[in-house]
Amino acid sequence: MISSLKSRVISFLQAWFGHFEREELKKFIKLGIIFALVIGVYWTMRPLKDSIFSSMVHASNQPLAKWISLLVMLPLVIIYSKLVDKFPRHRLFYVLGTVFCIGTVIFGALFWHPTIGLANTTIDASRWTAWAWYVFVEAYGSILVALFWAFAADMVNPDSARRGFPLVVMIGQLGAIFGPLYLTPLGKNFFGNSAPTVVICGLFMLLFMVAVYFFMTTTPRSQMQGYQTHKGEAHAEPGFLEGLKLLVSQPYLLAIFAAISIYEIIITIIDFNFKYKVFDGFATEAERSAYLGDYAVWVNVVSFFCLFFGISNIQRRLGLKASLVLMPFIVLVMVFSFWWYPQVKVLFWIMVAAKAINYALNGPALKTLYVPTSHEVKYKATAWIETFGSRSSKAGGSGINMLMKPFQAKWGAIDGLAMYLAVSTYFSFGLIAAWVLVAFYLGKTYEKAVSENRVVC
Repeated sequence: MISSLKSRVISFLQAWFGHFEREELKKFIKLGIIFALVIGVYWTMRPLKDSIFSSMVHASNQPLAKWISLLVMLPLVIIYSKLVDKFPRHRLFYVLGTVFCIGTVIFGALFWHPTIGLANTTIDASRWTAWAWYVFVEAYGSILVALFWAFAADMVNPDSARRGFPLVVMIGQLGAIFGPLYLTPLGKNFFGNSAPTVVICGLFMLLFMVAVYFFMTTTPRSQMQGYQTHKGEAHAEPGFLEGLKLLVSQPYLLAIFAAISIYEIIITIIDFNFKYKVFDGFATEAERSAYLGDYAVWVNVVSFFCLFFGISNIQRRLGLKASLVLMPFIVLVMVFSFWWYPQVKVLFWIMVAAKAINYALNGPALKTLYVPTSHEVKYKATAWIETFGSRSSKAGGSGINMLMKPFQAKWGAIDGLAMYLAVSTYFSFGLIAAWVLVAFYLGKTYEKAVSENRVVC
């Protein structure tokens, strides 16, 4: 019975993702479990980040929080790059996992405090704990996720990545579903606020460190050989600014940066409007957390079924270029919908679709672009692109969102909002046009490098 079930599962995975060798399949399943734990914690904390912040300092301050996050991420990326020099790839998981674990538990204790915590329902922009919490969760989502994908990309070749990365993401989505499904609503259903849930998230971080240890001790060394290994590349230890130097000097890396940034700018604009309406529509932090937890669950449910029913086959059968070019046109439809129907329920589903399709289709395609690159690019330039780059693009989108207040002050609440929506929409149209050109360039460059069996940069 068990053997028959196992055979059917393997047959299904091979039908949808491609033929795996036995040890290769086990490797990607274990990577998927690690990813499920990493993003399961993140997607649990992400709704808490927004609900706790807005409940303590008001949702209108979110654009400023994005800018503060950008400024904080710059030294953090430098520290991360230094750690890459000092620690083997798997040990860096232990170091950073411990830091974030302890930090999360401390924040949980602060939110539990009767005066400075969530029991105090006074909304005041001077409540520094909420600002620090917002930046902390953003840092976790950037650094830990970037570390995972650098870790994964360093041990695959292009063909293996096309098969395995969508499988890793699909397994990861299970963690991103069950985390917000069962943990995020605890504040509303049992505790009265989300302080205990934050502590629980910190304790769950211990699990992905155990999973990394299991991976390193059970995976054959032959399955840890990456693309650059077969090129005989020497692993020199560059300075901590090498990643930034690589980024600004390599058109391929700048194009990856642009593809990620344009998406983040546009979605940040829509996301702000969604979170603002959630703040207005619910009275307490626990209710806002539960609603945003529902949003997180649906994002990952849709993403999971997109992968389950084979959206990754677009990349495998039509090529990487098709996957990269399709995403800008999908986002274009979402921008039109946002402009015409800026209502909370509509924004809920726009954000679900935008996040889910990005994770299921665009995300694996963008991660695959790092495969024909050097060790330094994977661990140094990736950190700049995925962390500082992501933060800077969100700050850019927040700059557009900051126009709402002055527009409403000058033209009134209704006309000012209409002006803000028009400016943000036309701005998004221009970015999407540039995104299409960037996607064509990336797809062409990647395919040429793989066909010539060489490293792009």
